Amino acid sequence: MATRGAPPANLPAKVTSLPPNQTLYVTNIPSSKITKDNIRVELYMLFSTYGSILDIVTLKTMKMRGQAHIVYKDIQTATLAMRALDGFEFFGMKLKISYGKGRSNIISKLDGTFKPPTTSTAAGVEVTDLQQSIFNAPVPGAPAPSTSTASALLEAQAAGLPSKPSGTDSENRGVKRTRDEEEEESDSDVAMEEDSDDE
Repeated sequence: MATRGAPPANLPAKVTSLPPNQTLYVTNIPSSKITKDNIRVELYMLFSTYGSILDIVTLKTMKMRGQAHIVYKDIQTATLAMRALDGFEFFGMKLKISYGKGRSNIISKLDGTFKPPTTSTAAGVEVTDLQQSIFNAPVPGAPAPSTSTASALLEAQAAGLPSKPSGTDSENRGVKRTRDEEEEESDSDVAMEEDSDDE
């Protein structure tokens, strides 16, 4: 009987097999017939019979439509499920199952080797002078700050402090009145009559 060796080197990259992995890549899932949540439930019911599932990722974007990633706790159960369910008819279409290319984030988190992705795109955005002037423009209807107030606001913003606009209306907003002020206003009010239902 002939033994299987490594695949020939002249095969394209898509034909060569991927190394065993805990993540299964499932394609040919009918996405137009059922909702994303129902697909996840049905995939869980189907694949959980072979072992403990950690995560199921299904997206309905144009790029990921009809595809899913199913993450098992160990490689043996993932291999068992792949062998048993490859070609299985799922809502009228035969599933195509292979190992995932990379390692799942949930596996990395369990191992303690997870490194969150860096957000280099958001940190590298430069703000132009025009954008800065638009963001620092005064609120419509508010009095224009004086030059000394404007320079104080810019200094506060540069120091990272919250800016407080000064003006007679804005300074009195949100200030609690003292008891004396409340008593002066209540003296001018008419006292309420007491109702008595005891008669």
